[in-house]
Amino acid sequence: MAGHDQVRVLPRWAVFSSAVAGLDQALWDIAGKSYGVPVHQLLGGPVRDRARVYGWIGGDEPAEIADRAAEMRAAGFTAVKLNASGRMSPLDTTVAIDRTLGLAAAAREAMRPDGDFALDFHGRFTTPMARRIVSELEPLRPLFVEEPVLPEHSSHRLRDVVDATTLPIATGERLYSRADFLPVLQAGIAVAQPDVSHAGGISECRRIAALAETFDVLLAPHCPLGPIALAAYLQVDFATPNVLIQEQSLGIHYNTTSDLLDYLVDPSVFAFADGWCARPTGAGLGVEIDEVAVRRAARTGHRWRGPIWRHPDGSFAEW
Repeated sequence: MAGHDQVRVLPRWAVFSSAVAGLDQALWDIAGKSYGVPVHQLLGGPVRDRARVYGWIGGDEPAEIADRAAEMRAAGFTAVKLNASGRMSPLDTTVAIDRTLGLAAAAREAMRPDGDFALDFHGRFTTPMARRIVSELEPLRPLFVEEPVLPEHSSHRLRDVVDATTLPIATGERLYSRADFLPVLQAGIAVAQPDVSHAGGISECRRIAALAETFDVLLAPHCPLGPIALAAYLQVDFATPNVLIQEQSLGIHYNTTSDLLDYLVDPSVFAFADGWCARPTGAGLGVEIDEVAVRRAARTGHRWRGPIWRHPDGSFAEW
C-alpha cells in the first residue's frame, strides 16, 4: 500500500455553499408557507404541468443491469441511470472498455427505443480514457454521459471530451456556483447538473439555470438525496424552462438503511406516474417532514463514507 493516502475532501467553499443552501431552502419554504403558495409560484409561476424523473439502477454484470432496468420500466419509469464502470485504471484495457459497453448495451435493450438510459462516469475516467470510449458508445444513444472527467480538470480538459463525440455531455454535481459553471458551459456541455443542496440552494441554482439557458444547455439536476432536497429541486423544475429531467433517489441501490419517503408525513407528494412527477401544489416546498422519524434516525446516527479504492499498484483510485 502506498505510504501516502490521497483522500478527496470537499473544498472549503463547497462546505460553505452547502450550509448556505440549507438556509436558502428553509427561507424559501417559510416564504411560500407565509403566502400560502408553492415556491415555484414565487419564482414566476409554473412553466410545465409535470416533470420527467429518472431512477438509479445498480449492477456489475449486464444481466443484472438488464434485470434492474426491466424492473424500472415495469414500474413506469422511462429513464434510468447507471455507473459506467467500477474502478478504472488511467489507461485501462480492452476488457474494461468492453465491460462498460456491455453494461450500456444491456441498459439500452431493456429500456427499448422509446426509453432512455444515462451513463455516469463519476470522474473515474481520465480524459484519454473518456475520449477512447465515448465514440464507441454512440450507437447505443445514451441520454447523456455524466462527469466524464474530474471537476478539477473540467475547466481545461472537458472540451476535449465534448469534441470527441456527438453524445450529450453532462456535468455539475461538484460545481457550486455560476462562476464554477461558466467554464464548462463554454466547453460545450449539453446538460448542467447543479445540486440544490450544495450549489447555494434554490436561489443560486435558478441563476445557474438562467446562465445555462443562454448557452442552450439543459438541466438534469443532481439529487440522489432526501425528500427536502428533491422537494426544493422540483420547485425549481416547475419554474425553469430549460429543465430536461430530474434525478431522484427512490430505491437507489447503495442506500440500504433508509429511503426517500421515510421522513414524510404524506409520501404521496412523490407519487411518480409513468416516469413523471405531477406539479406540487402544497405551500412552500410542498412537503411535511415527520419530526418523530427524523429524531429517531438522529439517535441512530450514521457514519456513511465513500469506499477507498486503489489501483493494483496501491495508488488512490477515484470512487
